[in-house]
Amino acid sequence: MKKIALIIMSAFIVNASMAQKMDATVEVGGAPMYATKNIIENAVNSADHTTLVAAVKAAGLVSTLQGAGPFTVFAPTNAAFDKLPKGTVESLIKPENKATLTKILTYHVVAGKWDAKDIAQLIRDGGGKATLKTVAGGTLTASMKGNKIVLMDEKGGMSTITIKNVYQSNGVIHVIDTVLLPS
Repeated sequence: MKKIALIIMSAFIVNASMAQKMDATVEVGGAPMYATKNIIENAVNSADHTTLVAAVKAAGLVSTLQGAGPFTVFAPTNAAFDKLPKGTVESLIKPENKATLTKILTYHVVAGKWDAKDIAQLIRDGGGKATLKTVAGGTLTASMKGNKIVLMDEKGGMSTITIKNVYQSNGVIHVIDTVLLPS
């Protein structure tokens, strides 16, 4: 009887611990990100992602990123967009550049829910590098720089994950410091 009670108690503790992890919030851009909300519901609250949110709206991707997913989104901050040549963002959000904007934004999305632990394992399994196929059809090359995950785009540009594992109801977001560009 004690053995059964111990097993039930252990199962309860494990389940409670897992639920607590899923409910844990990470703060991004001064706002809590809730695992019970979808990617868009959380992103609109981040002061650090106003440019990304505006671009997602201009590209017509809001409903997609509110969908079931799961998605892994590498989310550039406003500062990341500011690194682009002056006038680039303003040009991209024009209606005539919607296709280019959509390609760039979907290049930041990978199908599936890949947290940092999963990506790091892919890197180890790949002998120091992992190739991630993006929704845009391109590839990102992931590697480690110390204890940080670094992404290289098809043009050789590098971006570092600065905040990892921001869990969403339909995937996971990793905040990055540089916009990734497809070839």
